[in-house]
Amino acid sequence: MMSEIYYVIPEIFLSLSLMFLLLIGVFKKNGSTIVHNLSLLILIIEIPLILNVPSSSEYLIFNESYKIDYLSNFIKILIVISTLFVLLTSSEYLKSIKIFNIEYPILILSSILGMMVMVSSNDLIVFYIGLELQSLALYVLASFNRDNILSSESGLKYFVLSALSSGLLLYGCSLIYGFSSSTNFLQISYNYNESTQGIIFGMVFILVGLAFKISAVPFHMWAPDVYQGSPTSVTLFFAILPKIAALTAFIRFLYTPFVNLIDQWQTIIIFLSIASMLFGAVAAIGQKNLKRLIAYSSISHMGYALAGLSTGTNQGIQSSVSYISIYLIMNLAFFSSIFMLKKDQRYYESIDDLSGLSKNHPILSLSLLIVLFSLAGIPPLAGFFAKFYVFMAVIEQSMFFLAIIGLLSTVIAAFYYLRIIKIIYFDKDIGKYDTDHNIGLKISLIFTTILILIYFVYPSSLIYFVSKINLV
Repeated sequence: MMSEIYYVIPEIFLSLSLMFLLLIGVFKKNGSTIVHNLSLLILIIEIPLILNVPSSSEYLIFNESYKIDYLSNFIKILIVISTLFVLLTSSEYLKSIKIFNIEYPILILSSILGMMVMVSSNDLIVFYIGLELQSLALYVLASFNRDNILSSESGLKYFVLSALSSGLLLYGCSLIYGFSSSTNFLQISYNYNESTQGIIFGMVFILVGLAFKISAVPFHMWAPDVYQGSPTSVTLFFAILPKIAALTAFIRFLYTPFVNLIDQWQTIIIFLSIASMLFGAVAAIGQKNLKRLIAYSSISHMGYALAGLSTGTNQGIQSSVSYISIYLIMNLAFFSSIFMLKKDQRYYESIDDLSGLSKNHPILSLSLLIVLFSLAGIPPLAGFFAKFYVFMAVIEQSMFFLAIIGLLSTVIAAFYYLRIIKIIYFDKDIGKYDTDHNIGLKISLIFTTILILIYFVYPSSLIYFVSKINLV
């Protein structure tokens, strides 16, 4: 047991750090800044701790209920780096709307601890513990701005609908345990045969629960309202972190316990992918609020990620992981831009508020131009390569209909991205925004925008890392 603890040092360190931060919050008056800065330090220390965990091969620990491999370590690194940028970009915003409290970074760290458990889980019970730890923190974060009726409403909506999806997922887990006599992923796969058809029913319920977590159609109904009502910093967190963890959970389930059921789950994943790509692209056209727009956009993007998973191949998994990696960079850049739309201590988030932005803020406008072109998948930006890898994996498996639908939805989505660019560059100027932003926000915007812009110089860099993910 002691030798196995070595593999979960990052999780143990994060857990102990959370308790330490809670104690500081209790005994230190006005300790918000200290807790926030310590949270950043904890995340920086977490990166080498994860990198130090062996991942050259697959390690099953704690009675084979916890899996350490290259995929889990790669995703954990993504989660920690993303969270670091989320905290860096949002501190000024939290102070402005007066919710810069000690609880905020503690809830964020609690949520990512749940995500780290999720991505390494090799057992239904361990997976569910990680999922609920993540979700409980998200319920509170969504309604963190208690003085805002929209924030309270979004927290309640997310809580009710997420509880429903968790119930469905838990029912699926109980069915699988009943028919396979095990909660271990490997045992479930071994025990499947013609006499255990009930596992298929359990699988459907689990996939429905996971589809809710990534807001795939038709389980997307919570996303637009929760994205709009939550504080913008929480919306940024919602837009990337839970999606990364849930997509990894999809990979874990599809390619370990349900690996023998590919003929059954492939149809479900293809349907979720097509519905999400089309609905997300069409529904975003009429949106006036930037956060609602990005909610529908994220639904569409999850459709592309699921398209890669539906292939049932290593190339498909690798294309989905590379897609979600580039997607998080694009979202960080987009939200960093939104945080800069501030005037007289008020933050603006309507598409019309971008009118004539290029006349007073040329650098911010250029950043938005690059990010929006990348989200639309226009070459040679990073977003183009993300879609290219997915479509290549899909076409390799002769799934031409899925590729055609994906290309059509890309064309539809380009309309609303280009419309925003037209508003920024060609509409009437409505005034100047503040320029006194903190250094963390500026670093985040510059770094992510440059990464999107120069990705084409060495696109195989990301492929080099994801190509080590071999599950099939």
